[in-house]
Amino acid sequence: MRDPNVNFNFLHKTCTLVVLLCFLHIFVTVVYYVRSLDFRQSFVQNQQQIHQVQRKLEAHTGSTEEPKTSNTLASNSTVEEKELGKCPDPSPLLVGPLRVEFSTPVSLDQVRNENPALQEGGRFKPKDCIALQKVAIIIPFRKRDEHLKYWLYYLHPILQRQQLDYGVYVINQDGEETFNRAKLLNVGYAEALKEYDYECFIFSDVDLIPMDDRNTYKCFSQPRHLSVSMDKFGFRLPYNQYFGGVSSLSKEQYLKINGFPNNYWGWGGEDDDIFNRLSSKGMSISRPSGVIGNCRMIRHERDKQNDPNPQRFDRIAHTRETMHTDGINSLSYKVVRVEKDQLFTKITVDVGKP
Repeated sequence: MRDPNVNFNFLHKTCTLVVLLCFLHIFVTVVYYVRSLDFRQSFVQNQQQIHQVQRKLEAHTGSTEEPKTSNTLASNSTVEEKELGKCPDPSPLLVGPLRVEFSTPVSLDQVRNENPALQEGGRFKPKDCIALQKVAIIIPFRKRDEHLKYWLYYLHPILQRQQLDYGVYVINQDGEETFNRAKLLNVGYAEALKEYDYECFIFSDVDLIPMDDRNTYKCFSQPRHLSVSMDKFGFRLPYNQYFGGVSSLSKEQYLKINGFPNNYWGWGGEDDDIFNRLSSKGMSISRPSGVIGNCRMIRHERDKQNDPNPQRFDRIAHTRETMHTDGINSLSYKVVRVEKDQLFTKITVDVGKP
């Protein structure tokens, strides 16, 4: 037979353990309840403080709406931008050499559909990082709508992969007077700065398309010539001083040379004048490599009212004498209309006549 004392001791220990577990359960329940009361009181106090602040704001502004103003939204946007890091250089989205051809027609609707991230006016900025530069792209223009479609079709995806904060400005010369490319570029500079604090300016002919997205449309420590090797010239630089086609200048570089000349009416000469201005201020031309700087030109006949300028050689010879009085400081024009499209801002201007 079993010893009855052994059974009693086992039962006693079991009962003691059960009682201890009950006390532990009660203790935990009481602690949780007390903390819950503290949390509720704290929550109520916080809600009361929020309502007090809201009542003060309402009393101050006379409004019963939520105190979430546009300034608050702008502030929040600024905070979010500060939390983002700067975009890497070079962009990791670049793909290198591109196939560029003009045999298949494109439409503006097609380009719009393929670039949903664009904002009104042809504006874009990357969402995941802060762009290294704010870039205004200036296109001198008149009656080149088909060329513009190709330019927008190819360039918008390239510029977005380059992670630029950019806007596209098409500066359209009104009327039928002789074309003045350089003056339109000055107008583009002035008008773009009215909209945004751009720090870099790309001056691009509408018929030139880069063939490599590593040819970044941004500014450098020296003025940059971007259309280095065009198919028109057998993918070679026509001469060392050539600065035509597509180029970039920072705001500081542009102002240092007083912008571009306003008195080159008709084709030719203004690019050499700009080169002389840069040289006279001790600046040199930087370029990408010949391969990265490849670009294609859309073939076309020379525009009417853009015949070669017979005065260009004489004007080029006197650049150093005229550049301080002929430029952005003497620019005059009249804005006829401004059109905002998803793909670009088109500014039609009256630049006068020779």
